[in-house]
Amino acid sequence: MNKDWFHMNKSQRMQLKAFICLLGFLLIVILLAGKLTGLLLHRENPSEDESPSDEVHIPVVETIHNIWIMEEDEEGILVFYDGGKAHFGWGSTGGGEAVYQPDEPVREQVADVTLTDGLVTEILLKKDKINGRILSADAEGVEVEGYGKIPLTPDCRGYRLYDSLEMCTVRDIRIGYDFTDLCLENGEICGILLVREEAMEYIRVLVKATDYTGLLHAGPVITADTDFTLIYGSYDDRKTEAHQAGEEIEFSYDSPYFESGRILIVPDVLTGKVTLKNVNRSQGTPSYRGKMELLQTEDGIAVINEVLLEEYLYSVVPSEMPAGYPAEALKAQAICARTYAYGHMEHAGYPQYGAHVDDSTSYQVYNNILEQETTTTAVKETYGQLLYTAEGELAGTYYYSTSCGVGSDANVWKTEAAARITYLHGRSLSKTAMAEALSRETSGQGEGDSQGAGNLSGEMTYLGDALREEAAFAEFISSKNQDDFEVNESWYRWSYTVKKLDTQRMLETLQKRYAANSALVLTLQDGEYVSQEIRSLGEVHDIYIAKRGVGGVADELVIEAEQGTYKVISEHNIRYVLNDGKSPVLRQDGKEVVNTSLLPSGFFIISVGKEDGNVVGYSLSGGGFGHGVGMSQNGAKEMAKQGWTSRDILMYFYEDCMMKCIYE
Repeated sequence: MNKDWFHMNKSQRMQLKAFICLLGFLLIVILLAGKLTGLLLHRENPSEDESPSDEVHIPVVETIHNIWIMEEDEEGILVFYDGGKAHFGWGSTGGGEAVYQPDEPVREQVADVTLTDGLVTEILLKKDKINGRILSADAEGVEVEGYGKIPLTPDCRGYRLYDSLEMCTVRDIRIGYDFTDLCLENGEICGILLVREEAMEYIRVLVKATDYTGLLHAGPVITADTDFTLIYGSYDDRKTEAHQAGEEIEFSYDSPYFESGRILIVPDVLTGKVTLKNVNRSQGTPSYRGKMELLQTEDGIAVINEVLLEEYLYSVVPSEMPAGYPAEALKAQAICARTYAYGHMEHAGYPQYGAHVDDSTSYQVYNNILEQETTTTAVKETYGQLLYTAEGELAGTYYYSTSCGVGSDANVWKTEAAARITYLHGRSLSKTAMAEALSRETSGQGEGDSQGAGNLSGEMTYLGDALREEAAFAEFISSKNQDDFEVNESWYRWSYTVKKLDTQRMLETLQKRYAANSALVLTLQDGEYVSQEIRSLGEVHDIYIAKRGVGGVADELVIEAEQGTYKVISEHNIRYVLNDGKSPVLRQDGKEVVNTSLLPSGFFIISVGKEDGNVVGYSLSGGGFGHGVGMSQNGAKEMAKQGWTSRDILMYFYEDCMMKCIYE
């Protein structure tokens, strides 16, 4: 070391160190710059034995989870996922020399497939599968008899394997049946396989609390008219208790019977009935065919009645249509009710409880009225018959009480699916119109198990389209057509008068309907209607129908008020907003009826009374009872009286549809 180093003071030595470090850093930068320049020159002028492609390749690796492998061959695999098919070739392994080949057959399996640069380099099969009767299914998991509730993986995929290959979800699982295989991964469901479709005989009904006050029960008291068996406990340790006819059991929320799983109450004979002692219906205390199932939930006890579909209809048809109606009308009602129920058996309304429907007007009223011989006969004579569209799908067999002489279409509900329902029309419900329509029915209808409901189009003009115009509908609703089937029905024409407008109640109803669906209650802002909360109303300056739907049904209502202008969309919302909860409806038979929530229908015209430019009251002149879509029940009654068959009736209300027996 230079001796001068020892004669430098500390500050001089530090400066020298910094200078040396700087020189070293500059030298590194110069070397790196030269290296980079050489690489660039090398790329621009490669040598003869090198090519521009001799670069380091970084492979792209991805794994597609829970994919359905359809086929495999020498070239690769054909797969289905996210609604489409794809073919992936075999990739290479071991430095690009060996071609990947699975150790076992992989076709028709759920698997995780790893792709390297788009080619298959690994397949992990999900071979752990279970099958059993599905008791419930929701976003949290699937409850399988014998296994309990099994959660879903975040990347779970479902496939419908019968008919045509399609994606599916837990909503498509058939509750109460074992048509589904479940693929497991680490104890969770990673794949749902709808394996087959068979005719379903049993429906599962969620029985609501007394007087339909709620979905769940606090402490149901159950007995039976025959000896019955109580089954409870975990799936691998089921316990049974024998009980005598008439013996009552109360199931409180903390009952020891709820130690695990569901509780079953099963009559010892097939004709036995289970009674819910602390439930009230119009018939009194109801008894049920089939068996009862109790499920403890966080909010109460769910009571589910599993019963044969045909026996379910014994209690639905008299609850939905008076048993004294003509036989052909009752048969038409039975087919509609069966089709409606079967649609919910395919897509359960309460999958979280394991129920297809409930027993209220939310679906179909069940067991509110005692079984009747006439309605039971109608069910038996239409055994298994369902209504299908021309495309082979179950028809939406909507029905309502009474028409005003014309019906509407599914667009009254403002759903995306409504536009695709082409078999429901706003027809005139008159004798002449029906006779003309049936005379145009196309040929080729058989008398066997599959009967067509016919094509009623041709030159027929649907009255419903003409009544969209305000003047045309006003003239129609202000008169009576003696040729209409329901001209003598009490709800064929009605009037409704609000003598004093309650602006506070109107504001509250607008707010409630906005909360239910904000897209259907709009506020005028800068010349456009937008969705926003309604905070005040003030004086109301005008109320009028701005748009009518098929058949003249009120489709858009405008309320011009001091604090804003509002548009109410859909006949249901309009019926709700214009009902003040206390004014009676005057039917054409002279009887006054108070309905605290909805107007009888959306088929009406409105006139307002004003003072000093403000609305003080309004009057409605209307007709019909119900939404006006599908079959009018009183129309069907009068059609049957005129000699039309159940097939004729269904043909008229559901164009192009077919009747088929599901059990043959």
